[in-house]
Amino acid sequence: MGCEPPLAGYLADMTDLYPPADDRELLRQAAAAHTAATRDVEAFLRRLPTVPDPADVTEYANLLTREDQTRGDRDAAADAAGLTIASLEPDKGQ
Repeated sequence: MGCEPPLAGYLADMTDLYPPADDRELLRQAAAAHTAATRDVEAFLRRLPTVPDPADVTEYANLLTREDQTRGDRDAAADAAGLTIASLEPDKGQ
C-alpha cells in the first residue's frame, strides 16, 4: 500500500535532538586534545632518564609531533570560531 511506518516522521525528528557540535564546542575539544598532548610531553620529561637512549629520542619526537598537530587543530578551530588573531611570532628580521 505504500504507507509510511507510523514512527517514520518521529524517528526523523529524533536526530534534531542531537544537533552537530557548534564551533565553540569543537574549539573546546581541540583545546582539550592539545592540553592532553602537552601533558603527555610533561609526563615523558618527568620520567626521562639522565642519559636518554634512541627509543627516548623517538618517543619525544612522536610526542612533539602530536603536540604540534593538536596545536594546529586548536588554532584552526579557533579561526572557525571567530578567534583569528595576528601571528604572535616576531617578523624575524623581515
